[in-house]
Parts: sequence; structure tokens; C-alpha cells
Amino acid sequence: MKVAVIGAGLGGLASACMLAHKGHDVTVIEKNGSPGGKINQVQARGFRFDTGPSLLTMPSVLKKLFNHCDAALEDYLTLEPVEPICRYVYADSHVFNCYQNLDQTLKEISTLAPEDAEAYKRFLTYSENLFERTKDAFLFNPLYNFEDIKNLKMRDFLRIDAFKTVAQAVDNEFQSAYMQQFFKRFTTYNGSSPFQAPATLNVIPHVELSMGGYYLDGGIYTLVEALMTLAKKLGVIFKFETEVQSIITRSKQVEGVKTKNEEIKAECIISNGGATETYRNLLSKRDRSYFITKRMQHLEPSCSGLVLLLGINKKYEQLSHHNIFFSKNYKKEFDAIFNQKKMPDAPTIYIANTSATNPNHAPAGGSNLFVLINAPYLSKNWSWQDKAEPYSNFVINALEKRGLDGLRDSIIYQRRITPVDFYERYKSNKGSIYGTSSNSRMAAFVRPKNKVRDVDGLYMVGGSTHPGGGIPLVIQSAFNAVELIKRYE
Repeated sequence: MKVAVIGAGLGGLASACMLAHKGHDVTVIEKNGSPGGKINQVQARGFRFDTGPSLLTMPSVLKKLFNHCDAALEDYLTLEPVEPICRYVYADSHVFNCYQNLDQTLKEISTLAPEDAEAYKRFLTYSENLFERTKDAFLFNPLYNFEDIKNLKMRDFLRIDAFKTVAQAVDNEFQSAYMQQFFKRFTTYNGSSPFQAPATLNVIPHVELSMGGYYLDGGIYTLVEALMTLAKKLGVIFKFETEVQSIITRSKQVEGVKTKNEEIKAECIISNGGATETYRNLLSKRDRSYFITKRMQHLEPSCSGLVLLLGINKKYEQLSHHNIFFSKNYKKEFDAIFNQKKMPDAPTIYIANTSATNPNHAPAGGSNLFVLINAPYLSKNWSWQDKAEPYSNFVINALEKRGLDGLRDSIIYQRRITPVDFYERYKSNKGSIYGTSSNSRMAAFVRPKNKVRDVDGLYMVGGSTHPGGGIPLVIQSAFNAVELIKRYE
């Protein structure tokens, strides 16, 4: 078949590789000048920054992708475990290092929260059980039609803890505020609130803490570069700085895509351009059902983020590769983001410092700090045009108060990325980073599917589709799309 892939994000690249390997004629059309989507990089004044994900989990999914294309992951990428996985600094200045090695982590807990040492081990078992009950029923299942659910164990559906929130389940298990806050943070991996999302999302700690967190030598963007190399070897054609304006159909069947300068014929289209954007803006009204259009309008976007790229001329010994500075009042913080749709007065601040692992990511004696603060998706409640600069200054001041003395005076390169940038560059729904939030019991099960029911030959991949955001799940969305293409084309 002639296949057109809209968008060279991770889902689009993975789909293109797999379909080209099967012998299809694949063209990828990307509106920006470089591949990767939200997985991107900035290089300036001797500094190098990843601007998207900073941690790789479930590497088996990535290995499966390369194997699917008769390639070896090890020939393209070098995975390195990160130790500690992350360093947490609480509002009262207590520090908790979380390791891949359970004994090392328990040693940390014995000092920070000894009353929760046994609870930590129990919670990891609980999280692993959730993973086992959801992996076949949800994570690795297209969930498209009866064929996908007929063999599922309904008993498992009743045991995925969907009737409590993440926060309720965590608070029931742990006594210390330290461990409670630690385990509530994992819902931010898919842009949701622990005070609203179902406890099913407590599966995420197992993925990171038990299955392991990894870094790609050279930076996460090397994954994009590896997939580009593989795709070109397989014969994929790329068209950059070319924006798709609409999807061409005839009698509810795709025929191609229209750009500013040409029409590209295709019997199959995979959109990595965001589910809402694809359905509402690339399809004509005659191809959109009223029901799905309304459902798309009511899907709550995930949170977004404010990113500061800070190239500094010093190193901080207290910074590890991954660092989180927790806020004092987590509930108030998430209330501001998801209910008031405003930036929090006292945010949790994440810092990736890849120069701790790759010293060449900064000039000698310097550091490259990727600073991320969770932010609300775009709304009239917060004006980034007016508040981006003062809030960025507020964040830098907050980090200085948290121990990064002299940070402002050490900055020699600075760049800011706001939710407006995420919307304009990637057409993500209201500037969200992770697609759709999981702030309801069934949200994870009603994400847009990987095949559009209204139009034959149209498929969707990426973090805004099933099964969700994050590197492994986006790659899984590509596997789902390829499986559905095999069924229906």
C-alpha cells in the first residue's frame, strides 16, 4: 500500500518503520523542520538539552520494535540504568534518593520514614499485581472491538482498584507524609492528578521502580535519530516543513492528504498529529460523526508544562541526573493546575541534569538544567503572554531558596517553552503534553482508539490515543495501529 504518516513524532516514526519493513510505500509528512515531536533537543552555546522525556522505562517495548524490523536495538542505542533513579528534596529539606536496588532504597527509607519500610515493599507488590492484571487487558491490547475483549478475564477488571483515587490508596498504605507524597507523584507521568485519577494508575511505580529506569547514552533524542536511521534504511520518504491541511476522502475511504503545495495519494493514513486535531481539523464535517465529535470536545486534556532550559557556568553537587523539589502542599498544587487552571503558588520543580551523566552536554565546569513545572492546559484563566517571564523568574528564585545558591548569576544561556509553544509547534490539544488526562475512573479506557471508526483507512497513534503517553505506550500505540491495519486493510 501507499501509506502517508502525518507527523514524525515517536508514534509516527515507529509506525513508519514497521510498515516499511512489511514492504509498504511509506511517506512521512512533518510540519516542523526536524523529527521527534515532543521528543526534541536544543543545542546552543556548548549546551545540549533534551526538551521532552528524560527517562526511558519498559525498554522491552523498544527492543520489540527493533526486533520487529529485523534490527538489533544494541546496534543503534546504548541504554544505561540511572542511579539513583531520582533524588527527591522535600519542602523541609529532607532528601530521599530512590534507587533501582531495593536494599539501597530501603536503607534510605529507614532514615527518612522507618515506619513505612514494610509498606514500601507491600506497595511494590500491589503495583506489580496491578501491572499483571492490566497489561493484557489494557496496555498491550488495541481494545478496538469484541475480538480484543472476548478472552479477557473479567475478574481482573474487578481487581484493578478503579474505585479509589491514587491519593486515597496511597494514604491508606503509608503513614509518613514523605512516602505519601512520593507515591502520589507518579500520576504526573501521564499528566493527571493523584487526587482525581483512579488508583489503577498505581501501576506506574512498578514500571519505574521494579522494571527499571534508563537513560540513553548521548540523550533521549538519540532514540529519534536511531529511528530516523532505521526508517531511511527501510526506504521511508520524509517531507519536512510540510504541513498537512486536510485528509482527502471519498465515500468514507481515505485517498490521501492535502498540503499547501500538493496532494499526496495514500490508501492508508496514520496520524501522529494529535487525536483531537486529526478528528476536528483534518477531517471534513461530512466524515465526522456527531457523537465522536462531542466526545472529543469533552475529553479533558492532560496537564501541560513550563520548561526552562538553563545553561549555567557551575555545577551543583547536590544535583543528581534526575531531581525533584517537592512543594509543601501537593493537594493545593494540583487543585490550582486542574481545577483553577492556574500556575501554583508553590510548585513542585523537576530538574534533569544530563551533564551529570554526559559531561559533554555542557562546557567544562558547567551544567545543562532542564527545568519542568507542571502547568494547566491552555485556558482563559492564565495568560502566558503576560505571566511567562515573571513566573519563570519566580521559579529561579524558588530554586535559589531550595539550595541552588547563585543560580541566577550563573545562567549564560536561557530558553523558555510554555504551553502556547506546545500547542503552536505540535498542535497538541490545548497545549497539553500527555494527550488526555486520566482524571476519571474510566478515562484510561475511553481514549481515542488507534483506528478511526468513521473513515476506512485512517489510524491514529501517539500519546493522545490508546494506550496513553510516555515512550513505551506511544510505541505500543504504533503496534496497535499496525495490528489493526493488518486486520482491516
